[in-house]
Amino acid sequence: MANSLLSIQIIPKTKNGEDVIPFVDAAIGVIEEAGVKYEVHPLETTMEGELSELFAIVEKMNEKMVELGSPSIISQIKVLYNPSGASMDKLTEKYR
Repeated sequence: MANSLLSIQIIPKTKNGEDVIPFVDAAIGVIEEAGVKYEVHPLETTMEGELSELFAIVEKMNEKMVELGSPSIISQIKVLYNPSGASMDKLTEKYR
């Protein structure tokens, strides 16, 4: 079982005020490529996995934004760490 949940809202700055949605789509693509469980929500995306793995994905997401031409990026992150296990399903089951 995973030990962490990490929610991220990535906010890339664009050079000429371009729409950020293609950048966000590319950031979500990085998560998809990593193969971790995730859910996209309107204002953030939540991933489930091992803490070090999730932070490595955040780093790759930021690198992808630079690769696409973003001069700077804000990554707002929330983390739930529980060595005995963390699960999106378990945390939200009473609401489903």
